[in-house]
This record gives sequence, structure tokens and C-alpha cells, in this order.
Amino acid sequence: MEQKKRIAILGSTGSIGTQALQVIEEHPERYEAYILTANNKIDLLIQQARKFLPDAVVIANESKYCELKEALADLPIKVYAGAKALCEVVESQSIDMVLTAMVGYAGLRPTMAAIRAGKPIALANKETLVVAGELINALANEYKVPILPVDSEHSAIFQCLAGEMNNPIEKIILTASGGPFRTCTKAELAHVTKEQALKHPNWDMGAKITIDSASMMNKGFEVIEAKWLFGVRPDQIEVVIHPQSVIHSMIQFEDSSVKAQLGMPDMRLPIQYAFSYPYRIKSSFDRLDFSQCNTLTFEKPDVERFRNLALAYEALKRGGNMACILNAANEVVNAAFLADRIGFLDMSDIIEKTMSQAQFIAKPTYEDYVATDNEARKIAEELIGNKR
Repeated sequence: MEQKKRIAILGSTGSIGTQALQVIEEHPERYEAYILTANNKIDLLIQQARKFLPDAVVIANESKYCELKEALADLPIKVYAGAKALCEVVESQSIDMVLTAMVGYAGLRPTMAAIRAGKPIALANKETLVVAGELINALANEYKVPILPVDSEHSAIFQCLAGEMNNPIEKIILTASGGPFRTCTKAELAHVTKEQALKHPNWDMGAKITIDSASMMNKGFEVIEAKWLFGVRPDQIEVVIHPQSVIHSMIQFEDSSVKAQLGMPDMRLPIQYAFSYPYRIKSSFDRLDFSQCNTLTFEKPDVERFRNLALAYEALKRGGNMACILNAANEVVNAAFLADRIGFLDMSDIIEKTMSQAQFIAKPTYEDYVATDNEARKIAEELIGNKR
């Protein structure tokens, strides 16, 4: 029997992290939750630590360190806190894989630290490639570290490429559910509430990504991520609305053949595939029943109503630090919408204005990305303030 794969889960209390732990629980002979980290959800992190007995836990919010340390005092679990600890803990020689499931820009530094430590990355934090794709790819090449996609769409493309022996891709087709407002008019979108936006028709996700999905920014991020993961041009990435979420994405090859990966909308499948790659292992997940799946529809996305998708393409085409500006502005407006500070359509307006006002840098360094993130957040906050 092979040794268990020891997995560090960055963001174990989020939607991806909790589902990753379900995969580990289903295959205790194969996987071990070796490191667990959270930002603020200390009660859930304590529950997870007591159940899975990792080697170490990290709480990013340093003010909660003493509470976490005390709660786990009777167990032989190392307890750390702070952003620096998140970067240091992934460097442990004992770790076999790092699942980056943190939300937003915060995932960038720990992912870079894990790559420098030579750890294979199961990437669920799409913002890492959105913000600094060129930098991450260069690091992964330098340290010869594989990046295995966990997003359902990119996992689907990755699965379609398996066995293709580097046959050239003509086009990547990313499917999108269209979210809860697919059929709404622009006038109706002006009045949607966060409660409506948080009700995704197909997927169970955290609040931030659910809002991004409703606004189509999540799909925009996936377009940018696809460029860096699969080495294609922006004009080779097409988005198609597929409300049933049965086909998770497709590839069109130069001979006109199209390959698709299908399955139930269940994030545990791409998580498990990243953990087990290149092998497929048995699972208890629901199976697709084609007798119940008798309608698959497709339509073009409407970038007039959902401008975030067009803004993401624009950021990708401009390159440099523009996608970092896009992401920073989006994180600010997403949080503001969830806090009832701005309306649904205001999000795109503020992102577009931030992209026009923040300093553009054609060839950014890591330090430039940090400065850009700070600058773009300040601009977006000021624009939100001016709307009130």
C-alpha cells in the first residue's frame, strides 16, 4: 500500500475546503489532511482539527490565535496565526500537495511560497492566476511544479486533454450556467437584491464566488485563468451559456472534433481528480442519469447586460497589471454589494472606472502587483463613497 498523500488545505472552512475534506474522509487510506487553515471561521476550524487531527492549523486572523490554541491544547496539533505563517506552513517537507482554496487575492503569496517549496498545486483560488498569471507560470516552470486545476470548468478541459499527446487546441469552450439572472432585463438587474443573487440555480458555493457568478465576473476570471493554464490566446477562449451545468467545458481541436466532460454539478469530482491524478478512483458521488437529462441548451452570453465578462476580456487583452486592477476592484465591489452599499449594476460601473484610473504597468513585478492591488482598492472605495 502506498503512503497516504499528505494534503495542505489553504481555506479548509470554505466551500471548496469543506468538500475537499469530504473527499479525504471518503478515502482515508489514500489521503491525509495534513495542514488546515482558515481566515476567520475559528469554530469550524476547531471542529475540523479535532476530527481530522492535522499536523498543524493556521488562523490568518491573529486576534483569534489564543482562542484556537486553547481549544486544541489537549491535542498534539501545532497552532499558528497570521499571513506569514500561512506562507511558512506550506513549506513543510512532509506535504505532498497544496490545495489553494482561499478566497481572493489573499491566496497569491501562500501559493507562491508553496511553488517555491516544490509542492504540487491543486488550484481552486482562481484569483492567483487572474492577478499574476505570468508570474505564477514562470515560478511553476522554474521549480518544475505542476498546477492541477480544481475549478470545474478548467478541470473539465484538463480531463479532455488527457491522452491527447499535445494535439493543438483550436478553441476552448467554457460553459456558464448564466446564474440566477440569466433572463432578467437590464432594468430588472438594477433592482436585484443580494438575497436573490446568493441563490445560484445549480452550484453550492461561498458568498463571494456566488455573487461573482451572478455578475458573470467569475466566468471572466475563468477566461483569464484558462489562458495561463492552457497557453491559449484570448480569441481562442469562448464562453457559452449552458443553464443545465451538465457539460462542464469543451475543447475544439484543429480537425474540428469537440471533446466535452460531463457530470453532475458537484465540486468533489474535480477536487478528487486533482488529488488522484493521473488516476481515477471510485467515488460515492451522484451519477448523471441521461434518462432525466433530456434537454441541453446553449446560448451566447449577453455582455451588454453582464459587462463584467467584457471587462475581463479587455483586461486579458491589455495584459500587464490590468487583471490585477480588475480583481482588486471586483473584490471591493463584491463586498460592497453584499453589505448593501451599492446596487448590482453599480459593480460593473465601478470596476470599469477603476480600470481607467489605476496606473497601468506593462511588465509588473510582484511588488508592482502588491502596489496595484492597494491602489485599485482605494480607487474603488472612493468611487463607492461618491455614489452614496
